[in-house]
Amino acid sequence: MTDGADRPTTYVHDALELFAGFGDREALVGDGRRLTYPQVAAEVRGLAHALTRHGVRPGAAVLVMLGNAVEGPLLQLALHLIGCRTMWIAPVTSRREIDEFARLARPDVFVHHAYAPDGLGDQIAASLPGVPVLRLGVELTADTPPAGAEPTADTPRAGLPAEVPVPESFLQTSGTTGTPKLVHHRESFYRQVLALAAEFRAAGFPLLRHLSHSPMWLASGQITTLFNLFTGGVLFLRQQWDPAAFIATVDAERLTSTFVTPPMLYEVLDHPALPGADFSAMFMFNVGAGPAAPARLRQAIARFGPCLRIVYGLSEAVVICAQPGLTEDPAHPERLGSCGRPYGDVTVEIRDADGRVLPAGADGEVWVRTKLSFRGYHGQPELTAETLVDGWVRTRDIGHLDADGFLYLVDRLQDRILTRQRSWPIYSRPIEDVLAAHPQVRAAAVIGVPDPVAGELPHAYVVRTPGATVTGAELIGLVTTELSDTWAPGAVEFVDALPLNRSAKVDKRALRDRYAAGTPADPVGTPS
Repeated sequence: MTDGADRPTTYVHDALELFAGFGDREALVGDGRRLTYPQVAAEVRGLAHALTRHGVRPGAAVLVMLGNAVEGPLLQLALHLIGCRTMWIAPVTSRREIDEFARLARPDVFVHHAYAPDGLGDQIAASLPGVPVLRLGVELTADTPPAGAEPTADTPRAGLPAEVPVPESFLQTSGTTGTPKLVHHRESFYRQVLALAAEFRAAGFPLLRHLSHSPMWLASGQITTLFNLFTGGVLFLRQQWDPAAFIATVDAERLTSTFVTPPMLYEVLDHPALPGADFSAMFMFNVGAGPAAPARLRQAIARFGPCLRIVYGLSEAVVICAQPGLTEDPAHPERLGSCGRPYGDVTVEIRDADGRVLPAGADGEVWVRTKLSFRGYHGQPELTAETLVDGWVRTRDIGHLDADGFLYLVDRLQDRILTRQRSWPIYSRPIEDVLAAHPQVRAAAVIGVPDPVAGELPHAYVVRTPGATVTGAELIGLVTTELSDTWAPGAVEFVDALPLNRSAKVDKRALRDRYAAGTPADPVGTPS
């Protein structure tokens, strides 16, 4: 696109024009700050001026390490306004992974918060010899535009570089499938977010007051943050997850939208502060980043009403399916286990191992095509070629479509439990749903473990409710009755909590490590 002087514009110019039309309403709330849309626009332009003053040039690769801070979206928009490539890493990532990302990124500049935990930013800076370092709040603060350079509708670039390349981002995956990777998104990703926001505004939906715990180093955090800003809503950012603070904020701020993972949802449902809290303003209570047990969703529907919205996406294809207005439909009770229908421009196909499209009801790998898909893994061309095939993203998820186009996921491809004796693959999701349906079970996770006879057997980790008396043998019997003995866990191990990764998803890698390092429970499920 071009501006009035026929110069190329970025999506950020369009966003700044949108912000000007939103008036003086609030835009960003967090870290003790409450910014209006004019203030956001001014800080974006001010940061862009400061970056250029510090020598950051169009096309520069800028390594960024921030938490879920107000400065995150401001910095992202400022860097993209001057045509930089942003490369986001998480401050909660292991030092080994950060060093690997820094090596892959080969940054021209490193930006981090001055208050990064344990001096991590300074440590990383020391490992990047010759790379300029800018600390937000110290060297890098928003400039006041120079005299005569205040932006107007006719001069959207005033005081900034006249020619800029197309901005790009490299974002971390959550690490669910192994070491996190850097996922490449080009400007088309951000223009699609603008388009989706325009559709949302045109549909007449209420303005969002969205509470987000999704940081900008995740693709889900980018789309959550920018979609809310592009629709003219108010975005509340929180650095740390705390269910009591979440409940209090929803009540006090009359929030209309949020996103939580299933483990986060369960903590909210089980919290003693929930019964007295007011969630009546909630319009869109999104649940995603992993499968939620239908039994817990029934509890959520009973407490919050039909505002629940199941969402499914990946770092590689951020929004794939959605099931809004979740209710328990007597004609289709199975749909509590679905992640909904394809969203926006998304096309979904289920394919076998040879890439052939399978009919409705047949389990296979989920393939998707969308404008929100990534462009590849930075520095990993072979993995990119395996995942991006003729414009389709191979999700590595196993599932099926029903006759009405609803998608049901049963497992990750690498989490299938392969049993030689039974000669049939089984999946963790159906077992977890049966276990979680027991009234004395709060949460459950299932992994496959080696077995000398069967090849692999399901091994269940279960979190019980306080005072529960249910035994492992009873739970194994429940799975046998509800599914069959083919699906029955070889053992049930009771734990106080399930481990979560940096994206608040159940960390099955940690469970596998736990199993490999210790003595498993006996076949009837001795409590741990």
